Amino acid sequence: MPLYMDVHRDVDATVDEVVEAHKKDIETQKEYDVEYVNYWVDDEEGAVFCLFEGPSKEAGEKVHEHAHGLTADEIYEVEQGE
Repeated sequence: MPLYMDVHRDVDATVDEVVEAHKKDIETQKEYDVEYVNYWVDDEEGAVFCLFEGPSKEAGEKVHEHAHGLTADEIYEVEQGE
């Protein structure tokens, strides 16, 4: 299954709020055949990065929309380095 990294910019949320949003993604992901693998927060830049596997970029975006409404600004298909 393809691997994607999404980027949320200008995020006005605390780390605790991001943790809660990620938990909601996990609760919702199976509905869209997506698996959220990890996420990172850059407080200084107001950015959040989410790594997920899924059938498409759109499937990952639908998880965010359904779970909490915080959609990504960019989504990239990526490959794991060795």
